[in-house]
Amino acid sequence: MTRGRNTRTQSLALATAGTLLALLALPAAAQDQIEEIIVTAQKRSENVQDVPIAVSAFSAEALETKGITDVQNIAAIAPNINLDAGSPFSGSPSVLSASIRGIGQDDFAFNLDPGVGVYVDGVYLARTTGANADLMDVGHIEVLKGPQGTLFGRNTIGGAISIVTRQPAEQFGATASVTGGSLNRFDVGVAADVPLTDTLFSSWAFSSKKRDGYLKVEKFPGTAGTVTDLTPLHRAGSGTSDRQGNIDSHTARGKLFWKGNGSVTNTLSFDYTRDRSTTTNNLLATNPAGGLLAIYNLCVSNPAPVIAAISAAPGNPNFTNACVVPRAVVGTPLTGAGTRLPYDNRFLTKDIDKTYGSNLSFSRLQTFGFTNTLDWDIDDDMGLKSITSYRRLLWSAGLDADGSPLNMADLSFTMKQYQVSQEFQLTGTALSDKLHYVYGLYYFNEGGSLHDFVTFNEGLLQLDGPNTLETSSAAAYTHLNYKLTDKLGLTVGARYTWEHKTFEGAQSDLNALNYKLSGCYPVSEACRAALGFPVPGQPLRYYPAGENEKTYYIFTPRLGAEYHITDDVMGYGSWSKGFKSGGWTTRLSNPLSTAPGFGPEKAETFELGVKSELLDRRLRLNVAGFRTDYSGIQLNFQEGVSPTLRNAGEARIWGGEAEFQALLGNGFTLDGTLGYLHARYQKVDPGALGVTLDSRLPKTPTLKFSLSPSYTADLPNDATLRFGVDYTHTGAMYNDSANTALLRRPSIDMVNLSVTYTAPDGRWSATVGGTNITDERYLTTGNQNDAAGATFGSYNAPAQWYATLKYKY
Repeated sequence: MTRGRNTRTQSLALATAGTLLALLALPAAAQDQIEEIIVTAQKRSENVQDVPIAVSAFSAEALETKGITDVQNIAAIAPNINLDAGSPFSGSPSVLSASIRGIGQDDFAFNLDPGVGVYVDGVYLARTTGANADLMDVGHIEVLKGPQGTLFGRNTIGGAISIVTRQPAEQFGATASVTGGSLNRFDVGVAADVPLTDTLFSSWAFSSKKRDGYLKVEKFPGTAGTVTDLTPLHRAGSGTSDRQGNIDSHTARGKLFWKGNGSVTNTLSFDYTRDRSTTTNNLLATNPAGGLLAIYNLCVSNPAPVIAAISAAPGNPNFTNACVVPRAVVGTPLTGAGTRLPYDNRFLTKDIDKTYGSNLSFSRLQTFGFTNTLDWDIDDDMGLKSITSYRRLLWSAGLDADGSPLNMADLSFTMKQYQVSQEFQLTGTALSDKLHYVYGLYYFNEGGSLHDFVTFNEGLLQLDGPNTLETSSAAAYTHLNYKLTDKLGLTVGARYTWEHKTFEGAQSDLNALNYKLSGCYPVSEACRAALGFPVPGQPLRYYPAGENEKTYYIFTPRLGAEYHITDDVMGYGSWSKGFKSGGWTTRLSNPLSTAPGFGPEKAETFELGVKSELLDRRLRLNVAGFRTDYSGIQLNFQEGVSPTLRNAGEARIWGGEAEFQALLGNGFTLDGTLGYLHARYQKVDPGALGVTLDSRLPKTPTLKFSLSPSYTADLPNDATLRFGVDYTHTGAMYNDSANTALLRRPSIDMVNLSVTYTAPDGRWSATVGGTNITDERYLTTGNQNDAAGATFGSYNAPAQWYATLKYKY
């Protein structure tokens, strides 16, 4: 269902090419050398070219020129990285589904940890919900690839994304920007540095983003028999929208920086985000023969006497009881031909920008946090840092997965989460600066709840799933870099982690469907015991009572070496291990006597690479090759109506990546990336439903590359004009564990472009640009639920234009 290039976008591309030709006649702006980027990947400030691991680093200026405003968009300019906003069951743009080199996670569930860690100013964001952070007032971003268990710790088995926000300046300054564009886009950003005293400085930033949705909700033709009771027993909210996929978010951040007496500095930062966007979903196919859907269609297509006759046949379930579902006050029969429409392909719109899904569509996020960072320079060779943080997250979301005005697959959730963390880092040099060391202590505690509310097939199955979870973790680590000679250095790192998890689930079916189908109805204790429901006195509860516990003792080492061939060329090699703890499956559709769990993930990676700056720092070229043995792979598998988490088996992933930046002269620059992944299962566990040795890991394209040419010209009035194009090719991939053909993402070619005019004094600039100008459309996520009778997914946004005006004071 990929929509091709249309006449309008082709005309835009031709006009862009004409503009580029015209610009070639203008005088070129000069740039002598490639910008140096300072990173903290090894817990100390150093040039990214001196860090002996694969790191993609982006300055604030680079992000701005490419129009990147949130974490998800970084994937277009970094190799072997896949970042999607949304997950199969939420459709929320607040959720970040991240994978690096084939390792990650595509679910927001509280019982599942991410495989790629996201950090803001050294503080770990424990949930994928809220991790698609706004990148306002950012200093730079680092993407570290491969297991980062030594320095970054838990749940960085695939890698880490480290966002470093800008420190307050000691002089007053301010910037303001406003952006308008397609779909009534209207964004506003303001940032200011405000000195308060000679030793206390502050910065303040605010961002607001608004845009209409691109998925239009259509009224189903002939509404008789389609609009049913919209008050089922349980939901996380009642939000609906006539357009899905709208953006409505507001973020504020503040920092107070105290210089102290010179050896002590302290930074107190706080942030707040409020998001009221809507979810997106397209119905891709229906399966009228699917278990629950077959029952529903039987109920609505026949009068009560026919249902009674079918139920009386030997061996048949009791459809008479099943066809009566509870509503807010009294039971409502589904039987009676013509009172409700069957669910089938009549609800397919055959247009990816239209849906008949008029029910739930909302995502309401509120998150805030405080971080205090104390730096003490004990002496010239030693420093101590303390990072103390508290964060809180409140989220609710609703998704109309069935794409119809019926209540066939209405999914909604609420999440409440808090986290506290404390880290101490002792860094410094010794042995005549030959040894750089980092010693650290870390403590983390997280708790909260996730409540699932799921209505299937007009209430035939009504799942109510309250879950509570708490995790505590403590770690000690060290990371040592020792220079054997001026050219040769060794790295030794190790982290020992204790992690303890507790969990209790209480999922129930409020419609007692098991009892009704079995004929053991009304519900009784005798029926409960006979049908295997595990908790006396709670006959509707699927999940066994009691708190479940898991404890892990984890050792994650790193060994490495680097050799400086010249001052501008370094070769390196490393070996590292990563770990992600196990957990429990919370989504059940039948009673179980014990809590179903899954084991931990492990990764062991070997990497060789070269980092170089050539031609008098006019060409930067970094290349890396790697092999990862990946075991205990945690994936979602559809079991009945429920997506359950299981260990899929073991895989071997090997590949390579390259990044380059080149100053071509005469105002031209060219950036590019290349990534290749060969990921194959070596072993498949028995519980990995539908997976074979020939299956592919989800969200893992074989080939991905990008090219970003730009041209900057000096105008006669001393202003500058910059023209930039960003092209990214991503190979085909699957969106789910079972490699469902309908959810396959084809190879895609994305093109963004922009033209920026900067005034002679540099105070103001104006940018006009377009994103996805060839209108490539593809599924970013999806799920096949045959039992409920629907296959559904979310598409990316269409081609859009924008214009930005920015002023600096």
